[in-house]
Amino acid sequence: MDDVRAEVRSWLADNWDPDLTVGKWWERLGDSGWAVPMWPVDWHGKGLSRDDANAVRAEITAHGALGAPGGLGVLLAGPTIVTHGTDEQKLRYLRPIVTGQEAWCQLFSEPEAGSDLAGLRSSALKDGEEWIVNGQKTWTSGAQIADLGMLMARTDPSVPKHRGISYFAIAMHQPGIEIRPLREMTGRALFNEVFMTDARVADDALLGGAGNGWAVGNTTLMFERSGLGAGGGGAASAAQPGTIMGHLDKRAGDFVGAADSALGDAMAGTNAQGLIALARKRGVADDPVLRQDLVQLHIMGELARMSNLRLKAALAAGKDIGGLPNISKLSMSNMMRLVRDLGPRILGPGGMLVGRDAPAGGRVAEATLFAPAVSIYGGSDQVQRNIVGERVLGLPSEPRTDKTLPFNELAKSRSATD
Repeated sequence: MDDVRAEVRSWLADNWDPDLTVGKWWERLGDSGWAVPMWPVDWHGKGLSRDDANAVRAEITAHGALGAPGGLGVLLAGPTIVTHGTDEQKLRYLRPIVTGQEAWCQLFSEPEAGSDLAGLRSSALKDGEEWIVNGQKTWTSGAQIADLGMLMARTDPSVPKHRGISYFAIAMHQPGIEIRPLREMTGRALFNEVFMTDARVADDALLGGAGNGWAVGNTTLMFERSGLGAGGGGAASAAQPGTIMGHLDKRAGDFVGAADSALGDAMAGTNAQGLIALARKRGVADDPVLRQDLVQLHIMGELARMSNLRLKAALAAGKDIGGLPNISKLSMSNMMRLVRDLGPRILGPGGMLVGRDAPAGGRVAEATLFAPAVSIYGGSDQVQRNIVGERVLGLPSEPRTDKTLPFNELAKSRSATD
């Protein structure tokens, strides 16, 4: 790790320039491999471990440089494309992700297909060299600033539901895609509804082949659960990737030290060291019960970090650890529930206040309000337990026919307009 730190420090000394635009800096950082150091060397990375990647991020911050692009492109879309994409797709999509030129969102959940994602109804019908997409998605984080979406849509309703789904990279800036924000109890609108009416996606944007979308989608969910289980992989950059926010043409130095993104604000309290420092500042660090719970949060964070190292080592040896991403996701839910309880105990009544002028910048209150979301998105806690029980422990599943019957023969709930 010391060698990695020295190498990135030397590179930053030669390359960081606060007067560059965000776009130019991210191009320089992305082309060097330091933007996504865990990715393969052949595809814009350094092939480093998570610990070494965290050290890289720490060195970039310590140098006073702007960090790498954040968002779902780096966290989910890129790793999925590395795993399932053709060389042509990797050439098309990966560099714009690591250089922040394009932002992504995840078009998975639907009003009647949340926990049962395989029950999705959005359709994609082949039309020459394109597919025509119709349907609705919901709880779509960042759709309002996304250039591209990871779309799961049904391409064959005549086969069982898991086999008739395909996975596309769909352009979000086109006629037929309407985005409506959803305001949550934190006061923010991180999520959206997305309506697709005769939207189009090219056949060469089909990832993993027609009908293989369930496997590709599960890869995305594995990266999501692993990332969440490790605390999200680092703070988001204050500068936002993509063409909508308009940050690419701004001066890079102006974003250094600025506040994190909205989601970063909500998740800021998950770091045990931050809460320990807050407890010391408030003069309550000697409370024995509070100290015990802070240590518990620290231990849970360390277990998540070590679990990811263990999984990476297993994968490098051609093995796997069944259910570990799901267990990591469950662990993150437990961490957020503990954060939800700890923050207000540290701040007292001030922990209920929101806004930049509130104690701790309002982050404690926001983390408290945001905590339930972690047990839902990325697959609910109940779904994770079912996966571990059935696929890892071999417990019997409930009797069901929806895995064998064609999707178009399954009973459907009736809408108010039927």
